[in-house]
Amino acid sequence: MNKINRIGHIALIVVQDIGLLIIGVSTIVAVGIEIGVMVEAQTVTLADLLLLFIYLEVLAMVSIYLESGKLPVRMPLYISIVALARYLILDMKDMETWRVLGVSGAALLLAITVLVIRFGHIRFPYPHVEEDN
Repeated sequence: MNKINRIGHIALIVVQDIGLLIIGVSTIVAVGIEIGVMVEAQTVTLADLLLLFIYLEVLAMVSIYLESGKLPVRMPLYISIVALARYLILDMKDMETWRVLGVSGAALLLAITVLVIRFGHIRFPYPHVEEDN
């Protein structure tokens, strides 16, 4: 039974790595497409920069996960905050006041969540666990 568990674990790790590789390559392709759009338009807007920043955060998240095998919960929260800011910047003119407040409130809630998580990690750190090899 132990051998089956080990083979299953290795198979899941391989599938995770393939998935992360697909995400990484897709993100790099998306960066290339966005750069092509900026070159074609001969301009760089704040929305373009924020989108590139989101792509950079996704690549950093993939890198951290590949390196450590752990995904910090804060990374997707940061990406979400930037995505909401980009949404506000792009569509604010056409938004109703309540939608602007709702999106802004969501970004604020995510920022508070990051602060709570950071506080929790500092105040209540995880015990270091030695891995069996």
